[in-house]
Amino acid sequence: MSNPKLEVLTPQNSQIIFIDHQPQMAFGVQSIDRQVLKNNAVGLAKAARTFNIPTTITTVETQGFSGYTYPELLDVFPNQPILERTSMNSWDDQKVRDALAANGRKKVVVAGLWTEVCNTTFALCAMLEGGYEIYMVADASGGTTREAHDYAMQRMIQAGVVPVTWQQVLLEWQRDWAHKDTYDAVTGIAKEHSGAYGMGIDYAYTMVHKAPQRGTTSHETLAPVPAR
Repeated sequence: MSNPKLEVLTPQNSQIIFIDHQPQMAFGVQSIDRQVLKNNAVGLAKAARTFNIPTTITTVETQGFSGYTYPELLDVFPNQPILERTSMNSWDDQKVRDALAANGRKKVVVAGLWTEVCNTTFALCAMLEGGYEIYMVADASGGTTREAHDYAMQRMIQAGVVPVTWQQVLLEWQRDWAHKDTYDAVTGIAKEHSGAYGMGIDYAYTMVHKAPQRGTTSHETLAPVPAR
């Protein structure tokens, strides 16, 4: 018997939705450092752009409450339509349903705020009513408390949602370092957004492979001079 959850994510079988990465929603997040959250969400967005993943961005009450989507995220997708809505559940807006259906892919990678509200309700309804498979990016999403995030993740997992992390998704899409058409972009994303892993790539490139430093400005190194 075939189990679609045994299929790895590929650039051909998945799409992605960013839900409410807006400042007022981020202000309430306590489950993850908010700067780390933004870093992870933007890294995930760059991964989606690199692999040409069909992308949906949805917002709630932008003018009345939540503010505009992170500019760093929007800049990854120039001219991308933003799907505004009133419901806390993106599934309640027909534009969102139509966008997902138009992409023609049943594996939906999800990142959003808040985990326990907008992410959970969308995931449950999209699975129940739309027949989608949901891959919830835990570290590009956030809840109002650690417990709120964790129990929402547990509830979704019990319902069949697959938990993932942003870097896991990036590397699953890459899959093989022999895929040279995306190699440089993927390692570039890692250098910018993957913390110690990215630092390790910089170190290996410059110290082992003797590549030039990736900074955009030059700096003269002055030799040590013992004090007299």
